[in-house]
Amino acid sequence: MLAEWGEGESWLALGGVERFESADVEAIQREHIQNDVNRWCGDAVIRRAVAIATAIGVVAGCASHSPLLAPNIKDLAWVAPDSFETVFETSRGDFTITAHRAWSPLGVDRFHFLVRQGYYDAARFFRVVPGFVVQWGIAGNPEVNAVWDDRSVPDEPVKQSNLRGRVAYARGGPNTRGVQLYINLADNPRLDTLNTFGFPPIGEVRAGMVAVDSMYPGYSCRRGAQGTCPSQDSITTLGNGYLRRVFPQLDSIRRARVVREWKGHRPE
Repeated sequence: MLAEWGEGESWLALGGVERFESADVEAIQREHIQNDVNRWCGDAVIRRAVAIATAIGVVAGCASHSPLLAPNIKDLAWVAPDSFETVFETSRGDFTITAHRAWSPLGVDRFHFLVRQGYYDAARFFRVVPGFVVQWGIAGNPEVNAVWDDRSVPDEPVKQSNLRGRVAYARGGPNTRGVQLYINLADNPRLDTLNTFGFPPIGEVRAGMVAVDSMYPGYSCRRGAQGTCPSQDSITTLGNGYLRRVFPQLDSIRRARVVREWKGHRPE
């Protein structure tokens, strides 16, 4: 475990597919049924109507699919672009992360998926240690946390150092990278090899480190400071309601969105 972190916790457009709402599909199918009635009669019409009604039910079920609450195989096998930029709009201003799939393919795939689905929206920066890290990634919705709390991605080698501004997953042991991220506020090369597995960066802050540096540090979570910082278990089970009541000054993410994507490395 990282010396600064508490035991048992993790410290430290889909294009080309036209989408329809369920109501649109139902309207189209009802029109088809009426046309059939005008042309045919008897049992043939009934059989046709039943088949179409069944199809409507299937399409409506697909339209209600929630990747965050009920991820399917395709969601969990999501593949990110080679490089992309994500803007985090926060209570302290915006910052931009450029992710590099070559640095940590599985980690970047997960990050891209979560941002695309709005996972980080409204999340709090629940751990700020000046001169060390800013950490976030537990969702504000307990229902979402129940789904993603134990969905980890396998370990990958550390290809880049934990320098100031670089972003990596927090974790509590081997093969526990999941949803929590941190930004290095200083050069932390010891995190490259800590506890034999290290913390592989997945990207870097390319703009807005002033906002990152200014996150509220009043609930600093250094070892020995328990009771002054949020409990990760309580955030997971109680969500933002717990944080608003007990730690009201925490800074938050208003929205995170992918704004640019590249095949190959990001142009300089």
